[in-house]
Amino acid sequence: MSMLTVRDLDPVVKAKLRERAARRGRSMEAEVRQILADAVATDGIRPSLADSVLQHFAGIDVELDLPDRSADVQHPVEL
Repeated sequence: MSMLTVRDLDPVVKAKLRERAARRGRSMEAEVRQILADAVATDGIRPSLADSVLQHFAGIDVELDLPDRSADVQHPVEL
């Protein structure tokens, strides 16, 4: 295994990492390993909100009854 040293880490970032790791029941070191693994697995590119929504609802088939639009529609009177 390799070892990586991060110098000059902002104390606020370190505190947030510690809190995040605690919420997930991991050590800070394990949390940083997971963050790095996730970042390189996706090349740091996150899907757009639209892509995330499409992926979430993929496979759900919904059929809607649309109203009949062939009936005459009265348009407002132009002045």
